[in-house]
Amino acid sequence: MPDDRTTVTELATALGTLGLGDLPSTLARRPRQLAIPDTTWQQLDALYASATFDAEFATAFANGRAFLEATDALAGRRPRLVEWTGGRRPPGDEVAPVDLRIDHVYLVSCKYLSRNIANPSPARLFDGLLATSGEWEQTDWYQVVAPEELRALYDACRGATGLTDLPDDPGALGTEERQRLRRALPGRSYPPAARHAYRQLCTRVSEASARRWQANVTTAGATERMLWRLLRIGNAAYFLLGADPRRSLRLRVASSWDWRQAYRLLGLDIVAARSGQPQVNWSATYVELATTRQRSVQGHVEVRWSHGRFAQPPEAKVYLDTPSDELPGYFPLERAASQPELWE
Repeated sequence: MPDDRTTVTELATALGTLGLGDLPSTLARRPRQLAIPDTTWQQLDALYASATFDAEFATAFANGRAFLEATDALAGRRPRLVEWTGGRRPPGDEVAPVDLRIDHVYLVSCKYLSRNIANPSPARLFDGLLATSGEWEQTDWYQVVAPEELRALYDACRGATGLTDLPDDPGALGTEERQRLRRALPGRSYPPAARHAYRQLCTRVSEASARRWQANVTTAGATERMLWRLLRIGNAAYFLLGADPRRSLRLRVASSWDWRQAYRLLGLDIVAARSGQPQVNWSATYVELATTRQRSVQGHVEVRWSHGRFAQPPEAKVYLDTPSDELPGYFPLERAASQPELWE
């Protein structure tokens, strides 16, 4: 289930698209065009009454209204039906992060503040190239690519915390044992006796992950598909409504067919990073066909334990470092006259 802030931004965006008046009056009407259950309406009413998310309500509602008015979106035509995914993702091999569907046709993603675009397993990214179905490693990625370094870190942490009753093999840890070790490692830093081992793990995981990823994008087709998935470019165009620390975002995101009409990919560089955690950096170089200008887009992947050290197998947190409105294939909608912002 989405958290309160996500619920606010997505549903306030939906209410803005309806063009039924200001936010308070639209919310009070509970318009039937927005297909959500009574319990969700009650939750939304309570969140609005709390005044905790006033800025988010205002920004998201304004983004929805801009979508209604934009000529390459609804062009002033009020929706008959707005459906909310509520955090659920549709089945099938599709990368578009759709939160709203309008009149069965218009797909809308609502993204506020986060540069994190996905949290797959490392194997699904580095071996499966972010496909939604296929076969790849289902075990602990650290155990797969850096077993000796993981064992050294585990031994150092077990010794530093005094949890000598834990299994000798980190792969034999049960759920409760993992939680005991996680709780014994508070804060952001490892115990002094374990820090060298952690640096060794970071280096090994970063290098091995980069090599695995490089080995799976050796053809032009695989490289292009990989970039599209990193950019959330899918088979159908959709719209991105949200905000980053600089401004509101009101963008049309190209389909893969559209992308090929506008750009030509030159290459995708993947390198192991030197960082305070296992990390792989990537950079794609492309040409804008209309101008012949060569440009680039950057991002990185952090490979880290889910829900705390040793708690669960690591995940790959995929980030876009290039701002959303500068990504190839992301085109601005018409700007409205008024854009409430989340920041002064």
